[in-house]
Amino acid sequence: MKDLLKNKILNRDASIAIIGLGYVGLPLAYEAAKAGFNVIGIDHNEDRLREIHSGNCIIIDAIKEEFKELVKTDRIKATKDYRLLKTADIIIICVPTGLTKNLTPDLVNVEDVTKEIAKNIRVGQLISIESTIYPGTTEEVVLPLLEASGLKVEEDFLLCHSPERIDPGNLNYSTKNISKVIGGIGAASLEVGKIFYSQIINNIVGVSSVKAAELSKVHENTFRAINIALVNELAVLCDKMMINVWEVLEAAFTKPFGIMEFYPGPGVGGHCIPIDPHYLEFKAREYNFMTKFISLAGEVNRKMPEFVREKVLRALNKIGITPTASKVLIIGMAYKKDTGDYRESPAISIAELLLKDGIKLSYYDPYINKIEIGSHSFSSISLNDEAIKAADVVLITTDHSIIDYSWLIKTANLIIDTRNATKGLEDKENKVILL
Repeated sequence: MKDLLKNKILNRDASIAIIGLGYVGLPLAYEAAKAGFNVIGIDHNEDRLREIHSGNCIIIDAIKEEFKELVKTDRIKATKDYRLLKTADIIIICVPTGLTKNLTPDLVNVEDVTKEIAKNIRVGQLISIESTIYPGTTEEVVLPLLEASGLKVEEDFLLCHSPERIDPGNLNYSTKNISKVIGGIGAASLEVGKIFYSQIINNIVGVSSVKAAELSKVHENTFRAINIALVNELAVLCDKMMINVWEVLEAAFTKPFGIMEFYPGPGVGGHCIPIDPHYLEFKAREYNFMTKFISLAGEVNRKMPEFVREKVLRALNKIGITPTASKVLIIGMAYKKDTGDYRESPAISIAELLLKDGIKLSYYDPYINKIEIGSHSFSSISLNDEAIKAADVVLITTDHSIIDYSWLIKTANLIIDTRNATKGLEDKENKVILL
C-alpha cells in the first residue's frame, strides 16, 4: 500500500481531495494543482463553489489568472459531494475549528468531516489533518472515527497531522514557502506524508509523533498571544501614565538582542491567536496543570475592545458631545491590514460596544463591502471629505495600506489611532489620540 501510494505521488497520478476551501484549503489546492496533481475541493458554501467554478480565487488576488487556468483545465474542481472522496488518494482536512462559549475546543467541523470520510474511505488512502487541534485529537478523536469503518491505520490507510501556517495578506510568505511541520500516526504515515507535501512545499519538518505536530502549532500561537497581551497591558498602563506606548516600544526595540517586536492594538483577531491558546489550556487541565500565562493573556486581550471604547467615550466627553448625539467612523473591519478577513476581528467587538452606547456608527473597509454587527447590517461607505468631516471621531482599527492617512489627519475632526497608522505624519498634535 505504502509503496503504491508513493509511486502515484511521485508520478503525479495521485488525486487530491481538500475539504474546506477557505484561507487554508484554497491556497493549498492551488499549489497542489500547480504541482501537477488533480484536485477536488469540497465545501458546503454554495457561493464559494460558484466563485471557484467561475475561476475566481476569492482568497488571493495575486494568483487569480493562474487559478482561473487551473479551473479551466480541470486541475481544480469544486463540489459539495463527499462521495467523490472515494476517488481520492490523499484527503486533506482544512475546516475551521473554534471555541465554545466556555472557551473549550469546538471540534464539531473536524468530527463531521471525519465521519463523512469514514463513510467513503478505502484501502490505500492518506488522510492529513491541517485544521488546528489540541494535542491528542488525531489519536483520540479522529482515528477512532476512521477505524469505525473497519479499516486499520498503517495497514489499510495512513494518517498524519500537518498544521496549517497560512498568514492571510502576507505577500512574502505563502503556502509554498512556509516550512511545513508534519507528524504521522506511524512510520508509514509520516514517510508518505512527507513525500506528498515535499512535492508542493519547499521545506518539510518531520516530527516524531502527531502529538508533537499538534502541540507545535498551538505553541506558536500561544507564544504570539502572550507577547501581544504583554504589550497590550503596557499600552493600558501607558495610557494611565500619559506616556506614548509606541515611543517606548520603538526605543526598546533598538536593542539588538533579547527582545522581539510585538505591538499593541485594539484586540486580537483571526482564527488563530484568540483561539489556539485555549486548546493548549484545555489539554493541560487533563494533567491537572494550570497554564496561568495563557489564562491571563486571554483575559488581557479580550479586554482591549473595552479599553478602546473607553478612549472613544473620553474623547467625546472632552469635545462636549454625548454618545447618543455622536457619530463615529470606524476605519477597518478586518482583523489585520490588507485583507478582507474579519473572523474574530476586534473591530466588530468595539462596534458592538459603541452601538450599545447609542453612538451612530459607519465604517470604511476597502476589502469588506458589507458586515453584520449584532442585529445591525452595515455597508462600507465611500471614504471622502464629506464622510470624514461628518464624523465626530474617526477610529482607526485596521491600518490598511491603501488609505491616505495624511489626508485623513487633515480632514478629520478627531482621530483615535489604535494601530499607530499615523506614525511619522505631520499635523497630528491635538488631532490624533494614540492607543
